[in-house]
Amino acid sequence: MSKVCIIDHPLIQHKLTFIRDRNTNSKDFRELVDEVATLMAYEVTRDLKLEDTEVITPIGPCKTKIISGQDVGVVAILRAGLGMIDGILKLIPNAKVGYIGIYRDPETLQPVEYYCKLPVDLAHREIVLVDPMLATGGSAAAGIQAIKERGGKKIRLMCLIAAPEGIRTVQERHPDVDIYVAAVDECLNSHGYIVPGLGDAGDRLFGTK
Repeated sequence: MSKVCIIDHPLIQHKLTFIRDRNTNSKDFRELVDEVATLMAYEVTRDLKLEDTEVITPIGPCKTKIISGQDVGVVAILRAGLGMIDGILKLIPNAKVGYIGIYRDPETLQPVEYYCKLPVDLAHREIVLVDPMLATGGSAAAGIQAIKERGGKKIRLMCLIAAPEGIRTVQERHPDVDIYVAAVDECLNSHGYIVPGLGDAGDRLFGTK
């Protein structure tokens, strides 16, 4: 079974409070999501392997470390995942970026993929799949499946807020994918929103309804 890592750093929890606040405007909401994504990326990438190298400082030779041949890819589930990409790229500017568009069929309630553009060398990358809200887990599980079908092998899921139902869905369908969140909330309501959550992340990011 995959692990669930709750990243409870004080700075993240402080900023998450303002992300949740319904009075936070779209500009501030976008900036806060971007900042939290950067902070979370430190923990999500904590176990990247290192190898020895040597550089010459202004004083002389220095034995030090670099990331060991593990390129990173960041994949956003459209559209809300877009708000988390730049925050990660601030730390890992050479990461390749991909996008997966998924909507829920109104009749079957099943996720439907309508767009997918991913780095061509998925098999050789550590993939971080991002989506602010892990609610039912259907979109995240479908996004992970899309990455696997195109060759991705090492995948991590990064969300701001999760519901227990969404965590269970991802763990059941993809027990090899670890989940990183800033908070796990109470439950889902009858409309599939996380309670207390933060509302619709996409609408709040882009000022739509």
